[in-house]
Amino acid sequence: MEWITGHVMALIEHYGAAALFVSLTLETLGLPLPGESALIVASTLAGVGKISLWSVAIAAWCGAVLGDNIAYVIGRRYGRSVVTRYGARFGITESRYARVEAVFARFGPLMVIAARFIVLLRQMNGLVAGTANMHWLTFAVSNVIGAAIWVGFWTTLAYHFGHSTTILPFIGRHVGMVASVLMAVALLGLLLGYFRSRRQDREAKL
Repeated sequence: MEWITGHVMALIEHYGAAALFVSLTLETLGLPLPGESALIVASTLAGVGKISLWSVAIAAWCGAVLGDNIAYVIGRRYGRSVVTRYGARFGITESRYARVEAVFARFGPLMVIAARFIVLLRQMNGLVAGTANMHWLTFAVSNVIGAAIWVGFWTTLAYHFGHSTTILPFIGRHVGMVASVLMAVALLGLLLGYFRSRRQDREAKL
């Protein structure tokens, strides 16, 4: 996996936004390619004037949205069994798929938005939405919003702090961890709110 990441990073440095677009499109299809780290590298390069920031943001957003929609079509057309059978070689195992399904069942569209900041969910939420027969328009709107928030967050952060590529390890280790924790807290809050509303409904019926 490390050599793949290193190769993709080199391609981004050489080909810029085009390589970023391809990497994010394939990553959101579930392939073991860098997503967040690729976006951070490209945004950092924009910070030092090697790439246009707008080209990075547009390429990242288009790649994220396109990849998820292709994954949605695959999941909708071929179903869970086919996805897990042939996706295992790319890390889409039965157990991983089941974990994402459990989160998806609880939060639906909100999960599509939040999934952008969580590695496993980001790679599989399009497939799960398709196999779960989520309405395409609902998925598409949630996907567009989630991609915009994710791209905006990382491009802004890496652009402003990326005056030197030496800051990348710090951003990747610490800020990524903080973002993941914040999204986990948000999901927990949604879960608590769901159970509270269920309890209030039961009390109202008594």
